[in-house]
Amino acid sequence: MKDIVQPSPATTSRASARTRPATRQQADYVPASEVRALLANSLAARQERLGAADMISTDEAAQLAQTTRVTINAWIAKGRAIGLTQTKRGFRMPRWQFEPSMWDALPRLSSALGTTEGWALLSFLESPHGGLNGITPRQAIEQGQSDKLIKIAEHEGN
Repeated sequence: MKDIVQPSPATTSRASARTRPATRQQADYVPASEVRALLANSLAARQERLGAADMISTDEAAQLAQTTRVTINAWIAKGRAIGLTQTKRGFRMPRWQFEPSMWDALPRLSSALGTTEGWALLSFLESPHGGLNGITPRQAIEQGQSDKLIKIAEHEGN
């Protein structure tokens, strides 16, 4: 019979973690049925957002910005503009991003977060943030708090 060694109080949690058996219980994982439901809800939410009144096509964005669709697509690729992928070809874009305060902040925000992915940028901009007293980053930009937001985004991106 093996002797069981009890860790001393001086033993670090890292060391005691090594001595514990590595067992997983079934409850540690989300069932596949819940994952499918989450993904279905995510798709439905994305489809709803793509169809919202503030969304425009790349052609409409090009007209609004007085440029070409090719330039708009280049801006999306560089994180200069938010382009949301959809199930069919092309992008949908929130019209509000072409407002002067937002237009100046978007490339800095994309760089700070380390992403050009449209859904990630939109989600960040439209989700209330504790570091901004519960307002959304989009509202912070509209209220002239771009510099504060960029500092927050730099911490999020790292």
